[in-house]
Amino acid sequence: MRALIQRVLKASVMVNNKLVSRIDTGLLIFLGIKNDDSSKDVEYLANKITNLRIFANETSDNFEKSLIESKKEILVVSQFTLYAMTKKGRRPSFIESAKSDYALAKYEEFINELKKSDLEIQEGIFGAKMHVKIINDGPVTLMLDSRL
Repeated sequence: MRALIQRVLKASVMVNNKLVSRIDTGLLIFLGIKNDDSSKDVEYLANKITNLRIFANETSDNFEKSLIESKKEILVVSQFTLYAMTKKGRRPSFIESAKSDYALAKYEEFINELKKSDLEIQEGIFGAKMHVKIINDGPVTLMLDSRL
């Protein structure tokens, strides 16, 4: 399971020109799910993301506080393209991305795992064509993988 996380001042998702979700200061999580991701991958990534110290505290701009400590918001967007294979040819292959039914189940499991943190969780619409608007803070962008 992969997550591309971005620290944001604001982020929102629109589908068919309608606002679906939005957050202020927090993390935007693009979540990619692989064919053989398990509940162990879900738990690892949710725990890592909510406890990763990437927010400043009141006295320093350094990475001192986690999402949980700073009580920031989360916006999760499904992103099957995080498993794109681009080595051969000119068109990406998504053979490693999980099939839709399996990916949806793991996506929902991930959301439920994040909700245990008691943080404000927003999400895009799984499988929809989304327009994501981001004001990146820093910019801070990190790639996390449950298997690396």
